[in-house]
Amino acid sequence: MRVNKLAGSLALLILLAACSKSVQQAMPQEPDSGTACSLDGMVLKDYPGPKAQIHYAEGAPDFFCDLMELFASLLAPEQKRPVSGIFVQDMGKALWENPEGHWIDAKTAVYVAGSRKNGSMGATFGAFASLQDAEEFVKKEGGRIVQFEQVTPEMVNLHSGAAHDQKMH
Repeated sequence: MRVNKLAGSLALLILLAACSKSVQQAMPQEPDSGTACSLDGMVLKDYPGPKAQIHYAEGAPDFFCDLMELFASLLAPEQKRPVSGIFVQDMGKALWENPEGHWIDAKTAVYVAGSRKNGSMGATFGAFASLQDAEEFVKKEGGRIVQFEQVTPEMVNLHSGAAHDQKMH
């Protein structure tokens, strides 16, 4: 009886260890020189402004050359794939004209909508790891600060951008 309990406990531990290995935390990937936007095929490195990536429970991540495209994809009613991670670049550390690295969790980032800065598709959101960096950006470039969950479909217009949304001012 004691051997059966020991064997059962050991089997349970092995099963739990196997399960914990299969649930992996998504980690951002640095796009290479040929990484293209999942929506329009534009090469990310060719354009200014923060980039984004969505990692799914299954399959390859989607990359975006502009945060407008990220939010348009996330807020689309047809987006049903389970998401395991969303990352944006911290523009408090990355260079706007040629951002590299400095990936942060999109859900905890602070955003600036409606600034004078453009991304690949015109007006875009700026993303920041700290509220202080976002506030400094607003003083210099204009716009207003919003949190991830405050971004609405009305704020995301791929044709005219956040700067033209009169509801945001």
